[in-house]
Amino acid sequence: MADPSSYRPKPGEIPDSPGVYKFRDEHRRVIYVGKAKNLRQRVANYFQDLANLHPRTRTMVTTAASVEWTVVSTEVEALQLEYSWIKEFDPRFNVKYRDDKSYPYLAVTLNEEFPRVQVMRGAKKKGVRYFGPYGHAWAIRETVDLMLRVFPVRTCSAGVFKNAERTGRPCLLGYIGKCSAPCVGRVTPEEHRELAEDFCAFMAGRTGTYIRRLEKDMAQAAEEMEYERAARLRDDAGALKRAMEKSAVVLADATDADLIAVAEDELEAALQIFHVRGGRVRGQRGWVTDKVEAVDTSGLVEHALQQLYGEERGDAVPKEVLVPALPEDPDAVSQWLTDRRGSQVSLRIPQRGDKKDLMATVQRNAQQALGLHKTKRASDLTTRSRALEEIAEALGLDAAPLRVECYDISHLQGDDVVASMVVFEDGLARKSEYRRFQIKGFEGQDDVRSMHEVIGRRFKRYLQEKERTGEGDEQHASDAPATEAAPPAAGPAPGSPETAEGPSDVGPVPGVPEAAGGPGALEGPAAPAGLTAPTAPTAPTAPTAPTAPTAPEGPAATGPVPAPPLAPASPDDVAGPREEDGRPKRFAYPPQLVVVDGGQPQVAAAQRALDELGIHDIAVCGLAKRLEEVWLPDDDDPVVLPRSSEGLYLLQRIRDEAHRFAITYQRAKRAKRIRSSPLDDVSGLGETRKQALIKHFGSVKKLRQATIDQICEVPGIGRRTAESVAAALAATAPAAPAVNTATGEIIEEDDGDSS
Repeated sequence: MADPSSYRPKPGEIPDSPGVYKFRDEHRRVIYVGKAKNLRQRVANYFQDLANLHPRTRTMVTTAASVEWTVVSTEVEALQLEYSWIKEFDPRFNVKYRDDKSYPYLAVTLNEEFPRVQVMRGAKKKGVRYFGPYGHAWAIRETVDLMLRVFPVRTCSAGVFKNAERTGRPCLLGYIGKCSAPCVGRVTPEEHRELAEDFCAFMAGRTGTYIRRLEKDMAQAAEEMEYERAARLRDDAGALKRAMEKSAVVLADATDADLIAVAEDELEAALQIFHVRGGRVRGQRGWVTDKVEAVDTSGLVEHALQQLYGEERGDAVPKEVLVPALPEDPDAVSQWLTDRRGSQVSLRIPQRGDKKDLMATVQRNAQQALGLHKTKRASDLTTRSRALEEIAEALGLDAAPLRVECYDISHLQGDDVVASMVVFEDGLARKSEYRRFQIKGFEGQDDVRSMHEVIGRRFKRYLQEKERTGEGDEQHASDAPATEAAPPAAGPAPGSPETAEGPSDVGPVPGVPEAAGGPGALEGPAAPAGLTAPTAPTAPTAPTAPTAPTAPEGPAATGPVPAPPLAPASPDDVAGPREEDGRPKRFAYPPQLVVVDGGQPQVAAAQRALDELGIHDIAVCGLAKRLEEVWLPDDDDPVVLPRSSEGLYLLQRIRDEAHRFAITYQRAKRAKRIRSSPLDDVSGLGETRKQALIKHFGSVKKLRQATIDQICEVPGIGRRTAESVAAALAATAPAAPAVNTATGEIIEEDDGDSS
């Protein structure tokens, strides 16, 4: 536990300007980010008598080892920079709203030639119009089914669309009138896009225009005695009305607003949001968070607004945001929302009428969500605590292992050998800490040797990180083998085992959130440019690259740091200081327990790797699949946990997660190798131009037979690129044709080799 007075800035060092500050722990990890109108007043509040601080604030300042700040010109810039840093550093003492599910949206892909209506989850994509979120995907499908009568927009996948184009026959929806069948040319691309835009306009709340138009056309058809057409129009209008009925009218004035309500107690807070568009509730979602910092309702609302609208632009930010309490600086927050929308946004507390009544409904939903969460969590916390205690007792540990790392090896008959590392903290998966490895020390199938290599590489990097930050133990450095010496502080040398294959060597796989500071990651959202406070004499900054400002070196550095540039930094700019700026590093934090997927041989290999590095304070065990036995180093007999043990269940979950993560990476690596082409080795040749070459010549075989002048005929291919393509294909050409020894027939190369 650190003494805050040991890193307290000197009087007069902190400016009285607006800015953002961050506290770091002894590992240089950012643990808290805050903003202030007056940095001097706000930061000084953290260094008063500990007895006067809120318990959570007291825990934070005693965990920290340094404080830094960045001066900006306006409070709006401070708000944006605070959001950027919270997203980038993921500080443990900042409130973060998390949800256990991904809400479905109704999406219209306006970025395609023929826009498609579909259900989408996850990160939003550019050029796609979203409506929602909805509580259930079936609600979206019911709404779409009704609306396709009037707006027959394409809903099929790309594969179905291309197959219909090739055969000249539409799908079933095209035959029953629920798709305009652009795949077979029944409508032009312009006509289909107009249908998609009308669909979006209706979903955005402009419903009256279309219903009145249908009713007018129906009356006209009836006057002309076209009764079948009139009946169809009547049914179309009825379908739109039924679609509208699925979202009740809550505000009579066709308001576009988001209503946010908060329910809280001393430990947790629940947030509920109702999205109202055109006076109707179009979506609802909610989060629950731990109150890890001393924060009131206005602070919770401000954090919610940052996380809700931090990545949104345009109409995704509504004209009106109704909240239970205004943030500390409502004008700055309102201006920030206005900047993101591009027009005025009203941020206020509803005082009377329908909006106040609807806010009460949202508040009741938040109270119910908090109560349900507390009921579930009471059981979850008890179960996880009991599981960790059982593991500690069974393995003879001094304390419960709050951080557990598990390793698994995966391969297919000795090919594409990879390993995975998963991390569980307090019994829960921390996916941002997951890492993956390629086995490089040898080829072939040897799980024991692979495990020894992976454990050695992981903890060698841990020792290097300790030494780099000034925490290294000289004994560790002297005990490490001479051939495994730590690289210079600037990072591993190019071509070393940890950098030879770039991000594919060690790092998260797609679909798993990238750890801040993990391999291959770039800088987060650019923060507003700000003024930098003069460097304190006792805490000089030491940039590691001329183009990228870095944080002060050392675990207890105190002082200002330069504000990030307004423009996004290039990979070259951020490559140098990435692991010195406070974001979680690759292998900087040691576990209390290492679990390996395997029995006694794998456990012995892992323990031997730790012994070779001089690490003796990390426990090791293995979980064998056959009988679910727990093996310890140097023990001839396994530890057998009861089948009903929560500890065994947790170990199984960790082991199974490591296996899933490893096999996912191994399959992806194998699939990439199988799909490889000689064109992959051509420098500067992207996927689009590769496809253009294959489409022009028909196959790699015919491309290999083409001359440089013929290759230059392909649009987008210059002479230098054509020469590179010809050279790459010549280098991979078969030495001699294959011959069928039974018939003497020459086996031709497969013309379909277009991968």
